[in-house]
Parts: sequence; structure tokens; C-alpha cells
Amino acid sequence: MADDDDVKQADAADAAGGGEASPPAAAEGDTAAGEGDDAPAGDAGDDTDAVYDVPVEVTAVLGTATMKVSQLLKLGRGAVVQLDRMVGESIDLHANNRLIARGEVVVIDDRLGVTMTEIIKSDHR
Repeated sequence: MADDDDVKQADAADAAGGGEASPPAAAEGDTAAGEGDDAPAGDAGDDTDAVYDVPVEVTAVLGTATMKVSQLLKLGRGAVVQLDRMVGESIDLHANNRLIARGEVVVIDDRLGVTMTEIIKSDHR
């Protein structure tokens, strides 16, 4: 099942704006000007090809905790840090420290993954 894992990892990376695979095809009903294989040569679509190779750091945040440095220094192996999220709550997905989505933790062949449940649309362009 290594092929399935590679596809799932590539899909997650593509959704976060990174990865080496080509961009996913638009779902039914999705429209975007200037996208697609039918665009004539010299169109704006050619200019965006360069960004597909730009590395993006994707981070899944399970929760956060605030503590004093003295408490942090006392932590040792086996210490438990209580986070600000409850079991079953969604986690945050960040790309280059910017919130891009929320999701749920899943297990795929003894590895952790994230299923995106909500895409966060940014006002910045």
C-alpha cells in the first residue's frame, strides 16, 4: 500500500500549496479563470508553473500550552503537557506559519495523517 500513502501525502501537500505533483484537476462545478490544460501558450497559466517547485513548510497544530520557563525546564521524559484542545476537536493546518485549513487526525498504516475538513480562505492575495 505504499502507492496509496504516496498519493495521500501528495494530495495533502498539494492542498497545502506544496508538493512536487502537478496541481489537482478542478472538481465539478469549480471554475477558475486562466487555469486548465486548454489555456493557450503564453497565457498567465504558464507563469504560475514556477511556483509548484517552491518548498512550503506544513505544520499540523494539535493544540497549544502556555507555561513559564521554569516549568518548561522541569519537564522530563514521560511528562504530560495539557493542551488547550479537547479530544475530537479539529486541529489547525499551517503553511509557512499561515493558517490554511482545519482537519482531523487519522491513522494510515501506522502513520499519522490529517484529513482536511475546512479550508480557510484568506483575505490577502
